[in-house]
Amino acid sequence: MRWNRICLGQRFITVLILAIGLNAYGCKDSVSVSEDVQVPLSSLTVTPGTLQPGFFNNTTNYTVNAPTSATSVTVTAIPKDNTATVTINKAVTTHLSVPLGGPGSTTIITIVLEAQNGEESTYTVTVTRLLSSDNGLKTLTVTPGLLVPDFASDQLTYTVDEPTNVSNVTVSATKSDPNAVMLIESILISPITVPGGTPSSGPVNIPLTGPGTNTVVSITITAQNGSKKTYTITVNRAAPSSNNNLSALSVSVDTVTQTLSPTFTPNTTDYTVNVATDVPSVDVTATKSDPNAVILGDLPNEGHATIQLDGPGTSKTVSIIVRAPSGNQKTYIITVNRAAPASDNNLLALTVTPGTLVPVFASSTTTYSVNVGSTITSVTVTATLSDTTATMTINGQGTSSDQARDIPLGVAGSSTEVNITVIAPSSDKKIYLVTVIRPLPSNSDLSTLTVTPGTLVPNFVPSETIYSVNVPLTVDSVTVTATKSDPDAGMSGDVTAGAGTTTGEATISLGLPLIPTTRTVQITVKTQDGISTKTYTVTINRGVF
Repeated sequence: MRWNRICLGQRFITVLILAIGLNAYGCKDSVSVSEDVQVPLSSLTVTPGTLQPGFFNNTTNYTVNAPTSATSVTVTAIPKDNTATVTINKAVTTHLSVPLGGPGSTTIITIVLEAQNGEESTYTVTVTRLLSSDNGLKTLTVTPGLLVPDFASDQLTYTVDEPTNVSNVTVSATKSDPNAVMLIESILISPITVPGGTPSSGPVNIPLTGPGTNTVVSITITAQNGSKKTYTITVNRAAPSSNNNLSALSVSVDTVTQTLSPTFTPNTTDYTVNVATDVPSVDVTATKSDPNAVILGDLPNEGHATIQLDGPGTSKTVSIIVRAPSGNQKTYIITVNRAAPASDNNLLALTVTPGTLVPVFASSTTTYSVNVGSTITSVTVTATLSDTTATMTINGQGTSSDQARDIPLGVAGSSTEVNITVIAPSSDKKIYLVTVIRPLPSNSDLSTLTVTPGTLVPNFVPSETIYSVNVPLTVDSVTVTATKSDPDAGMSGDVTAGAGTTTGEATISLGLPLIPTTRTVQITVKTQDGISTKTYTVTINRGVF
């Protein structure tokens, strides 16, 4: 009995302390403290979440606030008596995943413990899935334009600078929490509400107020729990520009840029360009400093045009007017001078191949001669124009500058005239005359010489004229054969051949055999022009060696 009194006293003190503690911390009706929990728990956890109040085995009612992102919680209930049966939401287990309702909903979890003797205890946990407090943006853009500073979810104010010609911008925003509500407002548009469940508001067209003003766009995000955050974008539209300058100006001919005089600067408005007489048009390109300015005059607004020029020796004026967005104008003038036709009818160079001009070529010298070999049947004439816009003929045949022309020559001993006529762009003519002289051949050589039977000593070469041949005593005659290098040369002596005949042959008698004897054979070759001769001598020795 004494033990029972002590136990009853301890229980009373425990209940008294618990009651005082709960009263001090404002315990609600949802917290139940039982003095006689017959089958207690030793631990109870709900994940994610925190039990309110903290676990005490005699406290049977709890609440848990789960985050909005939690779609379920895991309940773990461990009895003090490991032989007790634990049932969580009617499932016999000490560990159970319990699905939750949507944000803002509550879910009641019942944990029943039953001892082997039939005693029971019940614990209750009420889980509230919190509403989201996410009232931020995940993305925010303005097109065209650039947010300053760069977007960050916790940065609420921005500015965007737009040129004067931009009258509308597009705002796109994405909520961090798709279930939040977004409201976009501007003084020039009706409020646009993006309900929960729709993540993006974009794109929204925002009209801007006039040039030189600003337009404020506000984006308010209301979280599920009612908390709000407002992002503000101030769009500054620039005032109309008064920039009526060009940033670049060029004149080109067949993509080759011509020289402006003076060199281009935006503040200089008058220029000249000189082009060749054969240039019929020029391409003029002008670039506006302010893209919103307008180009007028001889160029369209895109700033490029092909300008047709008047005849050679004339000038053409090109007017380029630049009108700024503010209305201010500036006029640039380009005077294009087309050169008069050139009167240059000279040759810069003249060659005849093979051959050498006599005298040495000079543009002012118009008469030349060239001596070539008698075997040359044609020459190549190449003439270079001083003015490439001039025209030229060689022996009446149209010829370009540096174009080679083959000129056939007359027979040996004749002369051939080559006429080179140069016509300047102004139609002035100049004639160069080249006389090509092909002389008669002057070759007095033999190309071959043989004695049969026998061998020439030394071996035959055209430049060697003295030879000997040794034959046996039994030979009574030899045959001498000679061939001229020039078929039209004359050949006389012991061996003859007329003009046009290449080879001569003669039989030379040595008298009765077996008698030693010496015989000299002479062959004389005379050139076509009759100026020079050459005599070849062959000494035939029979038995004398």
